[in-house]
Amino acid sequence: MRGIIRSLAVFFYSLGGFGLLLLGVLDSSFLFMPLGNDLLVVALTAAHRSRMLYYVLMATAGSTIGVEFTRWVSARGGEKTLEANGKSRRVAYVERKINERGGVALAVAALMPPPFPFTPFVIVAGALKYPRRKMLTIIAASRALRFGVEGTLALIYGRAIIRMARTPWLQNSILVLVLVSVAGSVWSVVSLVRKSRGR
Repeated sequence: MRGIIRSLAVFFYSLGGFGLLLLGVLDSSFLFMPLGNDLLVVALTAAHRSRMLYYVLMATAGSTIGVEFTRWVSARGGEKTLEANGKSRRVAYVERKINERGGVALAVAALMPPPFPFTPFVIVAGALKYPRRKMLTIIAASRALRFGVEGTLALIYGRAIIRMARTPWLQNSILVLVLVSVAGSVWSVVSLVRKSRGR
């Protein structure tokens, strides 16, 4: 398993900015890729310092595209999307935050690092027909700020971060996160297929 993960990491790293774009789409859609884009921004920036802004923009673009896909699917289902989730505590909480604070809630959710549940905010906002352009602008600005901060930290502490990333304890932690993300992704896709069949 560790060999597969290392191979995937090398693959996305070898793609450079396009790897960030692809990983961003996956991370912000119905799949879970915890810390994927964040770590890739840091690794690429530490290796190619002059391209930091490019990497930040590509990561932001990928994340925004993924959000738009999730928003589009949720908007098509509308309120039925929320009903299909059984009005769980998490859904009810997110729905309340979106109704009360709107853009602020979306911005905070987009800025928060994993394991904060960002996708439910996008799903609920889409189902509630939150304005598309406003939503994407907020997400893009928030993610650009997040990746920009990470890129800046990579410029300052890049080598130290890379050394830390090679330690066994951190690699094992990332392995656990990836296993959780795979399980979450499978569950997400299966749930989506079942709901689609039900409608």
